Amino acid sequence: MAINPNTNFSAGAVLTSAQQNRFPRGVMAFTKATASGAINSEAVQITGSSFTAVANRYYKITYYEPSLNSAFSELDTAIGRIRLTNLAGAVQQTAKSFIYQTPTPEDMICVAVTTLTAGTVNLVATLEPTNYPIQATRSATQYAFLLVEDIGPA
Repeated sequence: MAINPNTNFSAGAVLTSAQQNRFPRGVMAFTKATASGAINSEAVQITGSSFTAVANRYYKITYYEPSLNSAFSELDTAIGRIRLTNLAGAVQQTAKSFIYQTPTPEDMICVAVTTLTAGTVNLVATLEPTNYPIQATRSATQYAFLLVEDIGPA
């Protein structure tokens, strides 16, 4: 779909509902995780809050992990995914982070910009090690999150 940007506004012009509908609607869902954990195979790390998607609008979905370590002193890769519904759901985006053993943790960010089917949507963030178990370290001030933003019409 083509991008449908808003128009320039001038003093005295009438603001229409079509113009109003072209504005972004902001945060649609936000979920954070503060508990650390070891990951041995692909597993859901964050189950997002459900929200109602509107057809023909773009959504920016961000999954962030603040600190990932390899369980061994070998280079490893952590694969983060944004999926619809659950672990078996359709992949919306994938990101990789190359990680080493402590004390050199790496962060990971996975961002998707997409349209969604109208109706109730639930997204999940998954994390998978490629060779060795990995450790996701989180806290109240260093948390993982899944954020969904409405960024405008498609």
